[in-house]
Amino acid sequence: MMLQVNYKIVQETDTKAILELYQQAGWWQSESSDNDLDIIAKIVANSFCFVIAILDGKIVGMGRAISDGISDAYIQDVTVQKEYRGKGIGKGIMRTLIKFLKENNLRWIGLISEPGYESFYQGLGFKVMTSYTPFLLSE
Repeated sequence: MMLQVNYKIVQETDTKAILELYQQAGWWQSESSDNDLDIIAKIVANSFCFVIAILDGKIVGMGRAISDGISDAYIQDVTVQKEYRGKGIGKGIMRTLIKFLKENNLRWIGLISEPGYESFYQGLGFKVMTSYTPFLLSE
């Protein structure tokens, strides 16, 4: 049976649901606070594109792109609630993001994947950038 998932580009949404997705993915370590919800609201509002996946009225996945809107874009924070993984929702989120970015004439679209998800992204047309090394500032 095919799930009836709605993919929606938003600038504001249920911040508690988004925070739960970040926490479930292991990307948000603290307990929920009003300050965290304010930060989530700013992440959603200030992303170039923020996509939510809705199933039966509940947010079950998300993804976003950051960009200057002119030269390139980076996709990040793509995740689906654990019980809904493997059902094509992540691909739907990615396809929605990619479509939006291409419609905005962005052709250089990159991302950094957690280990183990290479085939997922390769199946969507991404290639490993073998000549590059990702860096993160450590203070």
